[in-house]
Amino acid sequence: MTATFNVEQILAANKTAAADAHALAATAFAGFEKLVALNLAAVKDALLETSNDFSSAFSAQNPTDALAAQASLVKPLAEKAIAYGREVYAIAAGTSAELSVAAEGKMAEAQKTLSDSLEEMVKSAPAGTESLVAVVKSAVAAGQNAIDSAKASAKKAVESAEKQVNAAADNALSTVKTNSRKK
Repeated sequence: MTATFNVEQILAANKTAAADAHALAATAFAGFEKLVALNLAAVKDALLETSNDFSSAFSAQNPTDALAAQASLVKPLAEKAIAYGREVYAIAAGTSAELSVAAEGKMAEAQKTLSDSLEEMVKSAPAGTESLVAVVKSAVAAGQNAIDSAKASAKKAVESAEKQVNAAADNALSTVKTNSRKK
């Protein structure tokens, strides 16, 4: 089998690769922008909304008032910390999902190109190489099955991790609610 490439094919491949790299960079940058916006909002919220609470805690006249002020600070801060963590996770998961979709699209294109190339190879293969062609096709199919299995396992692992993160956040929040009620 002989393959010939011309300058137009090479330029088109380079142009496509540059466009793909730009799209991936834009997706990653959009995720970074979301994180920056979230961090700015969190800092602004921490500075503006908690200053009055801290002032009342520092102006307590007796230990009972100080403990009550402290208890009133713990729950909102814990809730905000948990909400912040969930937002960071959501941004990271969303960006990762977008990048995964792009990567899966490229993988599908590569698999189609490989399949097309394999079919061209079969057409131009000399007589008597049918068994070799069958071995190559079998190897490609096994590779595809392994990729599909790995993707399914990764998806299950991500879903399990999401459930564990949500359960831990809910547990932490309920602990804060319970402890703030006791004080």
